[in-house]
Amino acid sequence: MSRIDDLIRTTGEWLRGDGPMSDVVVSSRIRLARNLAGRKFLSRADEQEREDICRLLSEQISRTPLGERSFIVDMEEAEELDRLALVERHLISRQHADAHGSRAAFIGADETWALMINEEDHLRIQVLRSGAQLDVLWEQINEIDDVLERRVDYAFDPRYGYLTACPTNVGTGIRVSIMLHLPGLKLTQEIEKVARAAKDMRLAVRGLYGEGTDAVGDLFQISNQVTLGQSERDIVREFVDVVIPNIVEYELAARRMLATERSTMLDDKVWRAYGLLENARAVSSEETLYLLSHLRLGVCMGRLPSTDMRTVNELMLMTQPAHLQKLHGSAMSVEQRNQFRAQYLRRRLASDN
Repeated sequence: MSRIDDLIRTTGEWLRGDGPMSDVVVSSRIRLARNLAGRKFLSRADEQEREDICRLLSEQISRTPLGERSFIVDMEEAEELDRLALVERHLISRQHADAHGSRAAFIGADETWALMINEEDHLRIQVLRSGAQLDVLWEQINEIDDVLERRVDYAFDPRYGYLTACPTNVGTGIRVSIMLHLPGLKLTQEIEKVARAAKDMRLAVRGLYGEGTDAVGDLFQISNQVTLGQSERDIVREFVDVVIPNIVEYELAARRMLATERSTMLDDKVWRAYGLLENARAVSSEETLYLLSHLRLGVCMGRLPSTDMRTVNELMLMTQPAHLQKLHGSAMSVEQRNQFRAQYLRRRLASDN
């Protein structure tokens, strides 16, 4: 049994549901993009150079305490389902899973951090927590970055900062993002508030798995677009002091309005979703997230006392295609997955009553 098989038996860190403001802020994440000095960017590197970079970074990471607290995944050798499961757990990017050539990932045993080697840059450092915990994440990623910088030389320019493959990451190389559950704003048709606020603050709004994905299940990722001209701490501070409080209040205001002015519609959405999930014989992953979104809203607002948020969060993850097939023990067609997903949901919801 692989270490990834062990992970499948637990809820991913990003969906534990036990962090501050986790009813709205599902998870927080910080990433740093780093490249080795004197080495070509991956877009210019041949396969031998990619292998050399991967080997060098893997050896150096393994010699630090980080290597002792993690396991390494050879992305070339890993099975497709294992790679996709790591994407679903938000431990690696879809780009890293789908790419070709020499690349690897170090996964922290507690799933709060991961290191991607040869993704877009030579190294992507990522830290992740359930709920709004950016201050904790900043301390953690700063420590990890310092540990690695003592062992390898980063590509750094005194004027421009850290040099990265994508010009938008030049400078600090930092990407701060929060995963938000915003069903209230969707149901009240006020989700444009978030889009306008994000545009004003030069933030990017993306779907569940980042760039190029849709906001299924009313889950949105919001991240900074500017990395040059601001310090890492200032970028994190803006999220903590401005971005998160403003958007959370938008969503909570929408939920209060639903409870006071449209309570019948709210309860109908919640209980109709519960009824469909409890009785469906075949259901797609996208429809499941849509229905679980309404369940999660009902749990957060105290309108579905028979279910807890940890269960709903776990179902959001375990019903995704790779996790579902790992639970089943073999690959399945789309039709088979839809049937097994419905069976799994019925069983889990029945056991919680």
